[in-house]
Amino acid sequence: MNHVLPTRSNNGVAIYMKPSYRRKQRQASEGETDRSGRWSHAAFSFFLTFRTRKMLLSRVLPSNTTLLPTSSSHARAAPLRNRHVPAGGAITVHPVRGRSAMTVRARDAAPVLDTEPQPLKLLDRRTKLKIAVIGFGNFGQFLARTFAAQGHEVLAYSRTDYSDTARSLGVAFFDDQHDLCEQQPDVVLLATSILSAEAVLRSLPIQRLRRSTLFVDVLSVKEFPRNLFLQLLPPDFDILCTHPMFGPESGKHGWAGLPFAYDKVRIGDSDDRVERCRAFLEIFEREGCRMVEMSCAEHDETAAEIQFLTHTIGRVLAKLDLKSTPINTKGYETLLNLVQNTCSDSYELYNGLFIYNKNSTELIEKLNGALDTTKKELFERLHGIFRKQLFEGSARNFVGGGN
Repeated sequence: MNHVLPTRSNNGVAIYMKPSYRRKQRQASEGETDRSGRWSHAAFSFFLTFRTRKMLLSRVLPSNTTLLPTSSSHARAAPLRNRHVPAGGAITVHPVRGRSAMTVRARDAAPVLDTEPQPLKLLDRRTKLKIAVIGFGNFGQFLARTFAAQGHEVLAYSRTDYSDTARSLGVAFFDDQHDLCEQQPDVVLLATSILSAEAVLRSLPIQRLRRSTLFVDVLSVKEFPRNLFLQLLPPDFDILCTHPMFGPESGKHGWAGLPFAYDKVRIGDSDDRVERCRAFLEIFEREGCRMVEMSCAEHDETAAEIQFLTHTIGRVLAKLDLKSTPINTKGYETLLNLVQNTCSDSYELYNGLFIYNKNSTELIEKLNGALDTTKKELFERLHGIFRKQLFEGSARNFVGGGN
């Protein structure tokens, strides 16, 4: 049975080793050679491995650390795997499968635990997506900034050269759709305008993508892209229709509390496809969005009232050329902000909300009717006042004339 014996201490670091290691160290330090005049394999191997590791580890270890060489008959260099070091505890350095090892422990070391279990590492890798943003305009850049900040790999394509902007956001820009699709993204995000969505989707070389690719849209209408995806994409492709109910202006201070509507139109049953969809939605959950799952039809019916109506009122007010005054009320400030927020979006977006949401036509007719009704009420009241003044004045004149 071999016993662990102490040897000299350097800078408070005590080194313990078996007798065989003491002999090898002495052979190495004294330059002992074999019969052919060369260093013995054991002496040379020990000198390289033990002395080198001791020198490297001494730079990062606390002064009360003990080094315990634990090896087979031949000490060989081995890749090291780091382990957790509790405060005031120990450091353990283990080799990869069957290679020689060196254990480094404080004298009062606690049991050693892994810092990061393997399942967590695998989960972390699964949640990192490769997202291709098709349409890298204002809104596409707005989303890509957050995708990249969360650690996802982001690719982008646009007809306009946004390579400098993409580079500043940590996004890989492509000016050719074929080159982008050959990157095999996990998610293809359609972030074009509503009016150009069909033409862009038809031009994509989807044959270069994996058959299980997840297609996502972020258009402001939902039934139109849903029907477009179902019509043009092969049945093996997954479809997720989404609508972030905010934009670069309303979301410039963060997305916390802002609504995010989505409909899982077609998601495969396999674990990896379900996980990929979950990971994409998690991007918005992590930013604090209020997640709302609803059908595309329900979305469009609701959005016509809350989105198209808002944009219509804002653009009507813009036609009045409203100006700020020294005596603005809170309500008037709200109207000025509405004009600014709605008119900062392109007219193409507003036009798309009208054309591709069948509920918008009905809503604008209701708005017209409501305006006519309001005008009628006002003029009826005005007519009543005039009538009252007219008849009261006539009656007074008649009484005065009789006197």
